[in-house]
Amino acid sequence: MREITYAQALNEALVEEMQRDDAVFLIGEDVGVYGGAFAVSKGLLERFGEDRIIDTPISEAAIAGVATGAALLGMRPVAEIMFIDFATLAMDQIVNQAAKLCYMYSGQVNVPIVIRMPGGTGRMMAAQHSQSLEAWFAHIPGLKVVMPSTPFDAKGLLKSAIRDNNPVIFIEHKMLYTHKGNVPEGEYLVPIGKGKIKKEGSDITVVATSLMVERSMEAAEILQKQGMSVEVVDPRTLVPLDENLIIESVKKTGNILIVQEAHTRCSMGCEIIRVIMDSAFDYLDSPVKLIGGLNVPVPFSHFLEEISVPRTEDIVSEVKRII
Repeated sequence: MREITYAQALNEALVEEMQRDDAVFLIGEDVGVYGGAFAVSKGLLERFGEDRIIDTPISEAAIAGVATGAALLGMRPVAEIMFIDFATLAMDQIVNQAAKLCYMYSGQVNVPIVIRMPGGTGRMMAAQHSQSLEAWFAHIPGLKVVMPSTPFDAKGLLKSAIRDNNPVIFIEHKMLYTHKGNVPEGEYLVPIGKGKIKKEGSDITVVATSLMVERSMEAAEILQKQGMSVEVVDPRTLVPLDENLIIESVKKTGNILIVQEAHTRCSMGCEIIRVIMDSAFDYLDSPVKLIGGLNVPVPFSHFLEEISVPRTEDIVSEVKRII
């Protein structure tokens, strides 16, 4: 199977869905001539024209508002917010309008909108360009939240998100764009709401999201050489969450560590803990553990940024403590 980058996989998904459905269009800052801040939309303007690849002024409120209105009128917009941090400027349009309009109109309208946003640390972009804010959106009824960790999942989930009739928050990690992985050439979809066991194990379950999946896999390989069997679970979708996959894994291993890049306070990791305590408490051999970003603004300094979120060695140490 061929290997392509995460960014290329997303680009392919956009091309295929725009070819498939004339109602799909891309809107955002620098998505056209520049090809996107992280080159995801490179070449799309030349292929589909400025009627479907729309460069906007610097206004996240306008991007989300126009996309929401277009979705109400039968279009299927993919709106790009350049950094997840900038979603603060479009929260009314996202959480008070797009998320609620189907409910407010008793199901008489759909809002098939995908909002793509890069998140996470690793590029020394400091506190206003490096956050992991997925829990904000997971908290809001009416929004689906997706966080792919591989090129395969990025393409399959973006295609599913574009075809979904509900608003989907699609979070891409900026450090994954250049990572390569196996992606088939033919048509395929990854279902929203279905997690994946990345590596089977028997001693402990590690539930990880986005970039932390890769680091958890690295930790699992290190620990396997030391005689410890780690099962790595990637939810892929935070809303809806594949609760049964996590519960069954915990029932098998009896131990669990949750690894996320987001700050631990009031996070998705806390929600996963709630699920486990509700449905798998009697199977636990040790307390549930969660490691994530420190509860501080993300530092600009490369060294401080690196130690502010879980590293592979941190995951290895925590698993050893639990076992």
